[in-house]
Order: sequence, then structure tokens, then C-alpha cells
Amino acid sequence: MFGDLFEQEGEGLGDSGVSAGVRAGLGKEREPPPPRGPIRLSGIRNQGGTCYLNALLQTLLLTPEFREQLFSLEPQELGVIRQDEVDTEVRVIPLELQRLFARLLLLDEQTASTTALTDSFGWTNHEEMSQHDVQELNRILFSALESSLLGTSGSALIQQLYHGTLVNQITCKECNNVSERQEDFLDLTVCVRGVSGLEEALWSMFVEKEVFEGNNLYRCSHCERLVHATKCAKLRKLPPFLTVSLLRFSFDFEKCERYKETSSYSFPLSIDLQPYSEQSSLSDSEFCYELFSIIIHKGGCYGGHYHVYIKDIDQLGHWEVPEEDVKEKQTQRKTRTVQESDVTMDMEDPLSVLTVVIAQESSGSVLLDQLGQKLMDRIGFSWNKKFRKQFGPINKFLRNHSDVFLLVSDGSRVALNPKHTINTNIYTNANSPKSTEAEQRGVGLSVAQEVGHEAEHQLPTDQSRIGVESEICLGVEHESSCQWFDLNDSTVTPIRERDIRKQFEGKESAYMLFYRNKSLQRPPEARGNPAYKVPPHLLEMIHEENVRLQQKRAEFDASSNTVEFRLHLAPCYCTRNGALQPFSTDTSAITMTFDRRKTIGDLRLAVYQMQDQWEGDMALTIAKHLPAGLHLYNTLTDDQQSLYSAGVSDGTDLFVWNGREVNGERVQIGTEWEPVLLNVMRPCVQLDAGSEAADESGLQRSSHGFPRALTLSGVREVLGQQEALVCQEEKGADPDGGGASGWKVCSPEAMRKTLRELTLRDGDSLLLLPPAHANDSMFSVNGDLVTLMTPSDCRWLQVQFWPQRAAEEEKEGKLKKIVASGDTLLGEVKQRALEELQLQEQLSGLPCCLRQLDRTGKLLPPVREDLCLRDAGIRLMTSLYLCPGPAPKCSQLFLYCRVSTAPSSEPELELIVEETLSVKECVMEMVRAAGLEGTCWHVCRMDWCEEVGEPLRDENASLLEVGIANGDTLVLTEGQLPPKGFLKLMISWWWGWSEDPGEMMKSVGFVEISEEASLHDLRCQVLTLPALVDVCVPTPEFLRVWLVEDQRLSKILRGNTLTLRKMKLVCGSEVCIQKLQCEESLGVKDVLLRVRMGVPGERAYYPSQEFVWSTGRDPSAKGLYHSLSSLYGISPENLLLAKHLPEKHTWMPIHNWTQQVSKRKKKKKVESLQGAPYCLRDGDIIGVKNLLVDSNREFNTLQDEEAQQRLREQTENRRKEGHGNVTQEVWPEGKTRTTKHRKPEVALSINVGMFR
Repeated sequence: MFGDLFEQEGEGLGDSGVSAGVRAGLGKEREPPPPRGPIRLSGIRNQGGTCYLNALLQTLLLTPEFREQLFSLEPQELGVIRQDEVDTEVRVIPLELQRLFARLLLLDEQTASTTALTDSFGWTNHEEMSQHDVQELNRILFSALESSLLGTSGSALIQQLYHGTLVNQITCKECNNVSERQEDFLDLTVCVRGVSGLEEALWSMFVEKEVFEGNNLYRCSHCERLVHATKCAKLRKLPPFLTVSLLRFSFDFEKCERYKETSSYSFPLSIDLQPYSEQSSLSDSEFCYELFSIIIHKGGCYGGHYHVYIKDIDQLGHWEVPEEDVKEKQTQRKTRTVQESDVTMDMEDPLSVLTVVIAQESSGSVLLDQLGQKLMDRIGFSWNKKFRKQFGPINKFLRNHSDVFLLVSDGSRVALNPKHTINTNIYTNANSPKSTEAEQRGVGLSVAQEVGHEAEHQLPTDQSRIGVESEICLGVEHESSCQWFDLNDSTVTPIRERDIRKQFEGKESAYMLFYRNKSLQRPPEARGNPAYKVPPHLLEMIHEENVRLQQKRAEFDASSNTVEFRLHLAPCYCTRNGALQPFSTDTSAITMTFDRRKTIGDLRLAVYQMQDQWEGDMALTIAKHLPAGLHLYNTLTDDQQSLYSAGVSDGTDLFVWNGREVNGERVQIGTEWEPVLLNVMRPCVQLDAGSEAADESGLQRSSHGFPRALTLSGVREVLGQQEALVCQEEKGADPDGGGASGWKVCSPEAMRKTLRELTLRDGDSLLLLPPAHANDSMFSVNGDLVTLMTPSDCRWLQVQFWPQRAAEEEKEGKLKKIVASGDTLLGEVKQRALEELQLQEQLSGLPCCLRQLDRTGKLLPPVREDLCLRDAGIRLMTSLYLCPGPAPKCSQLFLYCRVSTAPSSEPELELIVEETLSVKECVMEMVRAAGLEGTCWHVCRMDWCEEVGEPLRDENASLLEVGIANGDTLVLTEGQLPPKGFLKLMISWWWGWSEDPGEMMKSVGFVEISEEASLHDLRCQVLTLPALVDVCVPTPEFLRVWLVEDQRLSKILRGNTLTLRKMKLVCGSEVCIQKLQCEESLGVKDVLLRVRMGVPGERAYYPSQEFVWSTGRDPSAKGLYHSLSSLYGISPENLLLAKHLPEKHTWMPIHNWTQQVSKRKKKKKVESLQGAPYCLRDGDIIGVKNLLVDSNREFNTLQDEEAQQRLREQTENRRKEGHGNVTQEVWPEGKTRTTKHRKPEVALSINVGMFR
């Protein structure tokens, strides 16, 4: 709640209250808001972070006197909002509040929106998505209303209802003179910490007296001297509505953190304020107040959620038993029914059986799909076996007895009709002594109550009350005529009065209390009448909106229940490949729209009317497009079933036929006959005219559809190849690799399995190999493996000579095709290439190898010559390049090498090493190959992003053990690798304060130091750097160590005994060393500031001086002012401070102000300058103005204005270039840093026009 209240736009939470009422699918309109529920109270949608506003608005709405006085304001006083013109005299806030209250009372919606109201506040997305304090909002909203209603009859609305006064009195014990001071209040702020409840807090505020004695005497104006006195406070005027704000949020000064008081804090439902008030002639009833609203905060001090408990004074809502109580009563009733009721039924009467099955369900209803199973569990027989022959399908039986059964939830559930449930006790054992008449009546009514809200909508109003009456019969306690509700944004739930006690303590506890005077009486005509005192123009507006809502709901109901499906007519189709195929490609399905609530019979009749020439039976079957074609599944036979229950939805395909055959061919339907499309491969034979062509592998390929229930032997019979071997392609086989592909002969057990059991899918391949082709040169049969060899005209490789220098283009005749197969060794290919290219003499005595090129033209590692093409993964009909250089052996690795200091344009080195070579030996080999010297080198692996990765630390491990693979790239880096647990830090030397970081710091080298070393050790080791040999300091404490981040000094490292690991230094961190004139030992709470005093009368500053400010005592602005006051000898009132922002070249003023707080009130929390928005840290510049001699309060210098102008020009140029709000700050040496502009921080406010 008190977290980041000033986030950027778009950084907050999403709108949790937006209705997800958009139906999936294109072309569907947005779902209108749902109507009010049975509770009859409307919630408010959360705009993302407006729960605090929603809770306060619900409290004001259900404060009848506030609501009625707001409604009493006429449009002539407030003005009229017009869309076509802007009227500055329109009082927008009270107008929008009137409209919102009217919608909450009368509009037939579950939730209302506050968008128009927050727009009238002048709020943007920032305020709507940020969390704020409801106590703060209460004061700001009342102030905005008072300002908006100036000059109207409602100008005193807030004062009349919420204004009270209290008086502080100090009594002199010497002369009894009384000095008093009167204070006005709209809400009482009471302490939570250290008190047990509200009454104890009021007692300490208004009954107990504070005594001035000892060193704390009071100066009496009458006695004119210090005297003993007492101080007390009393309530002088009590408002009709008393608002109490609880101070639950505190600050722990020891831990320097905020926290929430979660201890128990009780408050009464009614309270007598007479003990806390001045004596008056008012009657005792004038001091009695009753609690009617509790705003509750759930969460901690940095965020949370608000909701509100409200007592319905005018009984506008319909209170129902809370869900927890309903479940508890259902459980008790179910247990009592099982234990005490002896249920009997007529096993031959389906009406009796179904009634008892449904009546004994705890939910009062049964899923239609589960009713048959529950019936079987009850009587031991299924419906089809026991009753179908005599009574028909169970769905039809339920519809024929609509006086007993009721279909709810769009026909998916069945429940007992409330009209009939009172008589359901005829099926219970009425002779049982444990079953009284009242209990039987209660059981019947409970079933009616459990049918749910849908049943109530389908019954007349008098019958829908059965659920309420059943609760009365069940002994539901009604505590009082005015009930409590929990209004939680969009959700409104009933609660019991005893639930309020849960809000006394914990993370979810009361935060604001609202009491009303008991003498306020409501007229009888206001009870249960939400339209009471609502102006006629608002009633007319709500009536028009309700009419529009009803029209939208009717239109949406029609559109959402309209399905679009396709009709396929049987005369246009034939069977082919085990599926239905249209005769021609021009055949298209008939698109039809229909109401899904209508029955199958209605659809059949509509199709009959469309097809006048149709003769005979008509069957409608759900179909689905498969790769093999159209397949039929289940036929819709029950004419009384709705399309929704039958599973007809948008995009469904329906096939219209006679139910037996299509164009004279019988069609099998169902999942078991679903076709799978397979590719059937056969050896190539002498081609006849019209026969299938062979592919480049020499096989004939054809596609066939087979039912999934067909066995593999059945597939062979259908194809007419009873003697052929059926082979499946091996998983993972590469048909091109090595010039051959592998197939596995199906075993006899596999031949007896179905295609579904073999998990064959569309597109899979089968090879039919007749015995006559088993010994062909194309096929090699070895056990159950069949290898298909590539035809001879495809068995070649192209080899091209690649000279040492790529700039020398290959000469004519230096490219040849070499005959090869998958089993040919690459050594043989190289020898044949040398012969064909006639390079024996040119390359005599020189090593050469075969390599491939990648897509970028880079040579890949040489291939091993002891491997065949198949094992090396080289495809036939591809190119190889004959290059100078040896080929690696089986125990060797080919590596690319790169030197980190070499230019990127320099070619990589190529190296062949043994895979058992250690990392250290490999480094030395790379150093020799690169022509370098020295031993201070280490190697890093290049990752797949072409970036240098982690170094190889284990120098004694072999290349194979550290995961180096053939073709990897290694980067040779200068410098000894720091051992494990050591840090390599970059060291810079500080040359003096400057606006240019490049002039302020110069790099002097690197140090390697243990993570467990202290800051003192780091200082000592820095002094050993060669660049700092001439630096002389008495002790290492004369050195200040800065941490450098983004090339700026970030903070000073403190604590000589702390380890570098605890200071969170990592390998690669940069530190800057500054030489001091004396030893320095900064504490944890010390901040080093650079203080600049302004030159009087000039826009300039004296040279800065370092100032150590201790924030341990007072980290606020007041503490800084007092510290600098001691430094300069100037009183804090005559100082003016500001922080310099170097990125923006501006100054942020630091104001010194204090708020006078009563001793009885809680102290204001101390705002630390180290927090937002100042964020003071080491090295920050603080400008100081001496107001005694300098009247200029501006901190900007001429240099600042020139820099600001440059920034504006850069921003404008980038805006024109389309860079948006991203700024590149230019640093020396061409470096840049990206920053993002943030909006200024603003507090919660409501904008109000001037109406004086």
C-alpha cells in the first residue's frame, strides 16, 4: 500500500475487474454484462488498483442520508454534461457520483464501472493502476466534494453529516484558569499500537488527563509563571456519522523498516460516546452510535487489498445463508438422512427410482451423463436393460415427466422440480417413527433449495421463494432485519455479524470504522426500495440503459446460441481409399446456421425442406476431414435431443445420407473404422502406360487409406501381395545419408496386429518386397533388416580442388565426379579424386584432406579417412573439397584457434591435437602455432553465439574430459587464469573530481585476490602494482576504495574486516583508488558528500569540499540541515540545500520543514534522504545557499543551462529519428549509456474546477 506509489504508466497491475466475457471465435460479439444476482446488490469493477476507492464508494452509497442529500441536488444547480460542448460551470464530480449511485442501485448489472468518475477526478492510468491509502482518499474526496458544491444547496453536505469538534483544555491548578483550543475533525484518528481496542484508545484520548509537573510545567497566562496544570480533551460536537481511522502502519526505528500492526484490536458494534464528551443537555440516545461499515485492509505495509463489510440499513439487498453454512447444513442433513431415514422405493417404477437417486445427491442435481451410472449403482441394472424397452431412452423419459424433473445448466444436469419435491416424501418410509411430518417436509424443501439459481429463473416469483422458505424450515437463524454484506470489488457475498470478530487482528484486519447515530430513523417507504429519493431524470436514464441492456442480452443470446456447420450431401460423394471423396473438386459443402437449442428433429425437418427431391430415409451423421478423406462417426438418432447436447458446434461437418450406403457402396462408421493414409512402396518394375512412376530411390510410391482396425496381414491382402515381405521404415533412419535407407521386416506377431496397435499414423510408409526382388542389387536382406541401395546413376560425389589461397580460383578441369557408394571409404574417395584431378605430382609428398563447406562458405573440419560415407554422414550427390593439410585420426581432434588480441579480420588457426592432451598442453600448442611467447596464457571456449565463454579452469584435465569436441573454437587469452575462489579486479586511480569520468579515473592494471581477503588486504595488494610503485602512503588506510559502476563512482567500500565476497565483488568488477591526506574509517551509516557553497550574487559556486554526514541519528532533511549548520556556523533557517543531478544537469531542492504533531498523536515517520526521491549516496554534490547574504534561490548555473539546451536538442533530434523516450548519454571515448526518462512523482489528488 505504501510501496511504489508513483510507478510509470503500464508498470502496475492489470485490470482485475475487466470481465472476460468475450466469446472465443471470430465474428462473435462481446458478451453483455450479466444481470444482478439474487443478492440484488451491485459490485464495482476494479480498474487495476482502485480497490480502496471501491470500498469507500460502497460505504457512501449505503449511507442513506449521504445518498439522499446527494440525490437532492437538482440539475439546475450542478449543470448538464453535454457531449457536443464543454460547459465550464458543470460540477462534474457530484454529477458523476449521482450517476454512479443510480447505476449501483437500479441498473440491472452485477458490477458497475467507475471510469467516468475517475475521469472527472482528472485521474489517468497512473492513478488507476497505483495503490493508495483509503484514509487519505476519504479526506481528499470530501474536500473535492465541498469545493464542487460551493454555491449550491448541498454546500454543507459534508459538514452536516461528518463534521465534529473536539476541545483541548489546560487547567491551571493555581488559579483554576482554563485555556482551551477547539479543533474540527471529519474523522478521528486513533492509535492501535499498545491498546487493546477502540474504547481503550478513546479513554486514553478523552478521559485520562496529562499532568504538567516537575521539569514539564505549564506557563499560565493568568498567573504569568510556570505552574502545575492538567490537560485533557473532550468531544464537544458529535457528527451524525462518526468516521474512525485506525493507525495500523508504523515505522520501526531500530530495524529502519515499515510494518503493520496486526495485534488484536477490538471495536464494539454499538458504542456510547457520553463518557468521552462534554456535559450537555442532550439525551442519552444522542450519544449512542452503531457500527454500519468496516473498511478492511488485507496485506502488509507495502501493498495489499481493500474490501468492506457493510450493514444494509435500508434492506436493499437480499441476504442469503453464507456458502460455508449451506455446505455445513448439507453435510449434516445428508448424514441425518443416511442414518435416520429408511428410504424405500418401487424397483419397477423408473419414476420412483430416479426421484430417489436425484433426491439423495448432496448438490440436488446430477450430470445427465452420470445419471445412468448412478442408477446402475443403486439398483444393479442399467436403464437400457431394465426400462428402455418399455419407457424409451432416459432423456425422453425425463422430458415426458417435466413436472417431476428439471433440466438445468443448458441441459447438462437434471434436478427435481420444486413444484414436485414437496411430494417426494411419498417415496420415503412414512411409517418410520424417526420420520416426522416436519422432517419430511424439510427434506422436500431442501431439494428445492438445492436446485440452484437456474431453477428459480424458470419458475414464477412465488415459487422461487421456496428456497428461502426451506431455509426457514431448516432452522436458519436470522439475526436481525438489517444484514451484513462483504463488498469486495465485483463480488458481493452475505456474511454473519459474528464474522466481524475475525477482523480484529491479523494481516486482514479493520482499517476504517463508520458509526451512525442510533437516533437516525429511516422511513418505512425507504425499506427495500432502491429507487427511493432518486431523481426522475436519473430514473429515466437508468430505464433507458436497462432497455438497451435487455436488447443486447437478447441479441447476444441469439448469436451465442447460433452455430454454423457444413452439410455434405451423399449424392456428391463416393468411397475411395477407405474414406468419402467428392466426385469433383468443384463440390462444396452447404454452410448452414441454426439455433443450437433446437432439436435434431427440427434440423432434420429444415434439411428436408432444403432438399425437395430427397426420397427415403435421412440420416444425419457427424463427419470429420482426415488426410484420407471424409469419415463418418456417430449418427444423430434422438430427434428430441438438442444440437448442443448432441455435440454440434461451430465448424461441425454433418453428412446427409440414408444411413446405410453411399452410391451403392456400404460405408462403415465409427472410430474403429477411421482410415489412416499410408505410403506404400514397391520395387520398380517395367512401367506400363498409366502406371506409377518411380522416385529417385528406384521405388514406386502410392497412397492408400486403410481402416485402423485392419491388421497388417489384411493390408497385404487388400494390396494383392500375399507372399511379399511387409517392412516398416526404421525410426531415425536417414534415407539420404550414405546412399542407403534401412527397413525392418515385420514379424508374424506384428502381422496379426491392427494398424492402431502398431501406432501407424498418416504419412507413414510400408515397403512391400516380393520374394523375387529379395536378392536384387538394390536390396540387401540381413535377417529382419532390409537395406535399400541407391541406384547407380545417383552413386557419385563431386570433388573440387581447394588451393592454399582461396583467392586463386580453381583452374579448368579441377572438378570431377567420383563414383562412390555408402560403403566407400573416404580414403578411397581421396585417392580416386587425386587420380581424376591429376594432382599426384603437384601434391606429391604433401598431406591433403577432404572437407565440406557450410552455408556461409567456411571450411568445415576435415573428415576422417578411415570412415565410410554412411558412417561419416556424407550424402551422395554432394560436394567435397580437396584441401592441403592432414586429416585427423580416430584419436585426434581438429580445433579452430583464435587469439583474443588479434583483429577479427585475421583468419583462424587450425590445429590437430590428440584428444587425450591436457588443457595446459593444448594452450602451449596454440601459443607455438600462433608464434607467441610466454607462459601467462589461458584458453576459453567460444559458444554457439560466437561469444567468448567461460575459461577452461582445470588445466590438468584432458580435452575429452572438459567436453571439447571436434570442430570447436578455442580463444587464446593473455594472462594467468585466477585459481578457483580468486577474483580478478580492474584497478583505476583517482586523479581528481571532474565532470568527465575519463579525466577523473585512469586504469592502472589488474589484481588477483582471494574472495576471502579483506578490504585491508586489497589496499595492500593494490600498492604492489607497477604503475603505483612511486605512490607513498603511511598506511593502507590512507587509501579510499570506490566501487565503479557504469564508469561512475558508485559507493565507497567500508569495513576493513569484511571479506570481498561479503561486499559482493565479483570477477571483473572495477574499483577506483583515491589517495587521502589522513586515515579514514567510514561507518556503515556515514555518507560522503561533496558540498558546494554558492557565491553570493553570482550563479556560481566555490570549490567543493568533502563532508561526512552521519545518518545514524537523523537521516531526514532536518538532520542534514543541522549538520551543515554546524559546519558553516549558520542557523538552519538561513540555509537552502539542493542535490545536483549530473545526468540532467539540474538541481533538486531539499526542503527543511517540520509538522507540528500533538503529543497524544502518533509521531510522523522520518523520511530518509537515502530513500526516494533524493537517494543520496557517496560522492553526491550538495549545493548550499546562505540566505543571509544571497537572495538568489536558484541553483542552476550558466553551464547547467547550456548542458540542458544540448540535452533538449539531442532529445528532439532522436524524437525526429523515431527513438522515442530512450536517451543515449554520450560519454568520452565514444561510449554511450542508455537511460529512460521517468515521470515526476506526484501524490494522490482530485482536480476540481472553480465554482465561487
